Amino acid sequence: MSSFEAQTQKAAVLLEALPYIQSFRGSTFLIKVGGSAMEDPAVVDTFLRDVVFLEAVGINPVIVHGGGKAISKAMRESGLEARFINGLRVTDEETIRIVEQTLARVINPEIVSKINAFGGKAVGVPGTEVFNGHTMSSDLGWVGEVTDCRTGLIQAAVAGEFVPVVSPVARDTASGHTLNVNADLAACALATRLKAEKLIFLSDVRGVLRDPTDESTLIPTLDEAAIAALKTDGTISGGMIPKTDSALDSLRGGVGKVHLIDGRVPHALILEIFTDIGIGTEIRL
Repeated sequence: MSSFEAQTQKAAVLLEALPYIQSFRGSTFLIKVGGSAMEDPAVVDTFLRDVVFLEAVGINPVIVHGGGKAISKAMRESGLEARFINGLRVTDEETIRIVEQTLARVINPEIVSKINAFGGKAVGVPGTEVFNGHTMSSDLGWVGEVTDCRTGLIQAAVAGEFVPVVSPVARDTASGHTLNVNADLAACALATRLKAEKLIFLSDVRGVLRDPTDESTLIPTLDEAAIAALKTDGTISGGMIPKTDSALDSLRGGVGKVHLIDGRVPHALILEIFTDIGIGTEIRL
C-alpha cells in the first residue's frame, strides 16, 4: 500500500466514526474493566488512551474497576488464603481491610494517574461514597449487593469534565461498614441510575460465542429472546449467565445498550463504538 493510499484509508476510518461521534456526544458511557484486561500494563494503557479519546470527543466516560487478582495477591502477601463461595470472595474483617487498601491505594490511583498522563482528567471516587448496600449472606461475611447509588460526586466530576473512576465497595446501610461488592453488579447498578447510553464490560472474554473454543463463532447481537434460547441450549452458561442477566436488568432500567468486549484487543473500545461492525457482543431489548 502506498503512503497516499494509507492516508486515504485513515480518512475513511475517521469518516466512518463521525456519525457515531455526533450521535453519542454528551452521552454517558459506563465502562467496567476487570479480569485479565487489567493484568497487562500495555493493555491497560491502550484502554485508557481510548477513554481519553472518548472524553475528548464529548462523551462522558465513567469507569468502575475490579481488582480480584490484585486483592488475592495482597492477601497471600499478608498470609491469608482467599476463599470463594459461588464465585464471591468470603470477606472477613482482615480481608475487607485488604480489599479497601488495594482498591484505594493501588488500583484506583494507578488508573487515575495514567488517564491524567495521557492528557485526560480523572478523579478517583471511593465506592463507599457512591454505593449503598446490604450484606448478602452470613457465610460470605462483609460481602454485599448494591441497593442504591448516590450520584452527586459522579455528576459533579462529569460536569467538570473529569472521568470518575469508581471502586467496587459499598456502604452498608444498617451498620455503616464497608462491603465488598461484585464489580459487574456495581457497574450495572450505577449505569441504571445514570441512565447510561452504553454499559460496556471489558474483560478477557471476546463476547458470547456459539463455540467457546472458536472465536469466529462470536454472536454480534443478542436480545432477550435470543439470550433465553441460548441459556436453554447451554450456549450461555457458567459466569456468562449472571452477566447477561444483569445486562438485561440494566436495559430494563433505562440503559441504552450493553456491550461485552475483550479488553485485550488493542483499542477495543474504539473499535466497538466507532465502527459499523464492532468486535464484541451487543445486547439490547
